[in-house]
Amino acid sequence: MYQHSPLLQCLLHHAEATPEKIAFIVDGFEVTYASLLDSSRKAAALLVDIGVKPVDRIVLSAHKDIEFVYLYFGAQILGVTNVIVDASSNQERLNYIEQKTQPTCCFGYESQQFTSRGFDQLELDSYGAYKEDSPAIISKDSIAEILFTTGTTGAPKGVCLSYANIFGSADNVNSFVGNTTDDIEILGLPICHSFGLGTIRCNIIKGTTVVLLGNFANVRQFFKAIEQYHGTGFRVVPAAWAYIRKISGKRIEKYANQIKYIEIGSAAMPLATKKEMLEMFPNTRICMHYGLTEASRNCFIEFHDTEHLESIGKPVCDKVDVKYFDEGGNEVPVGQRGELCVKGNMVLARYLEDSDTAHAFYGDYFRTGDTGYKGEDGYFYLLGREKELINVGGKKVSPMEVEDIICSLGVGDCVCVPMKDPDGIMGELVKCYVLKDSTSLTFDEIADMLQGRLENYKRPVAYEWIDEIPMTSSGKKQRVNLK
Repeated sequence: MYQHSPLLQCLLHHAEATPEKIAFIVDGFEVTYASLLDSSRKAAALLVDIGVKPVDRIVLSAHKDIEFVYLYFGAQILGVTNVIVDASSNQERLNYIEQKTQPTCCFGYESQQFTSRGFDQLELDSYGAYKEDSPAIISKDSIAEILFTTGTTGAPKGVCLSYANIFGSADNVNSFVGNTTDDIEILGLPICHSFGLGTIRCNIIKGTTVVLLGNFANVRQFFKAIEQYHGTGFRVVPAAWAYIRKISGKRIEKYANQIKYIEIGSAAMPLATKKEMLEMFPNTRICMHYGLTEASRNCFIEFHDTEHLESIGKPVCDKVDVKYFDEGGNEVPVGQRGELCVKGNMVLARYLEDSDTAHAFYGDYFRTGDTGYKGEDGYFYLLGREKELINVGGKKVSPMEVEDIICSLGVGDCVCVPMKDPDGIMGELVKCYVLKDSTSLTFDEIADMLQGRLENYKRPVAYEWIDEIPMTSSGKKQRVNLK
């Protein structure tokens, strides 16, 4: 049964082998694997009742309600495509996504244009469990879900992921992180993005217990969950980690012997912060991934590999290949800058719009739009997005490199962008926005300390305080908004 979905097969296996094992804990409410499968089948029956058919699309607003999980798996049982949206999306974005996907029904919010139901209106207990298999037209290559990029530039793109993609990504990650069926994960990430949603899949494959938290904003609640449920792992974006440290200092160190793994991703992290985490968690497996919605979590570095902390690591497993190509689609030599491109079982099937797919690949390799190089040591290094590189007199400057070094001086956070050379000689120069109240250093002191640490052309020529650094909802800096 469920031959189209390896993920559903895992859920079915755990529901039969360990039916009383707790799959999810939400606000103290426990859901066993047997109950999870039964309720997901009831959700499938509800979808059939309201006229949803295989290959139709439904929009799911990603609240951390257990009903979201039921509908997510219920749709997969039928071969229905889930379109995942952020619960905090504004009306303009929702309208855009709905028009692009033409859903049969929207769940978790009130649509202005399409049939919709709130999660509190489902009444799943009034349905019998749907136990039929999906039709033959649904295969592992069928589209399981569509996520729209938050992106730093341009209109959102619909990323179409197959059943094989979403399983492959999670299975790859598990092979690197090393989590087991005995783990208890505290999930504070938003589940509307590939990192958080993919984490749910990682745990379903392993048959672990997931404690769903609203977010990391309530640090006290996060710590309470670690203690109450004896959490053994969590995943976090750098911005959330910085917030946890700011609010609670090093209190989280008390759980160092309890936490077996931490996964970090979605944005760059300063080298100094990585080293500090190593000191705080000397026996914890601290993994950081590089990835994007289209090619989820394709490279990993483990922080105890201290000699390569400035790299993005190596491909997550032997099912993934990473290369750098030039503008003609030719692989560049080791040490030479190129565009990072990825091939693997988790790379998107296609974009929703054919026009977006047309220029997204070099052969079988997906073009990430990020630039970098492969070192002599075999590790992969990132310089930044091609569109964000600063062209100083023909020399390309990575804003990430400059930001990392400035933060190492004792600056909480900053963001570097190009500014026009007022003399018209260099074309562009580097400007740095420093997060207000994140440092006691003056701009002059920062400039002085950069001497000897950065080449002259990489050093900012102008500084400005900023109250808040613009970021996407997944924690990526939106440098384009400050150009």
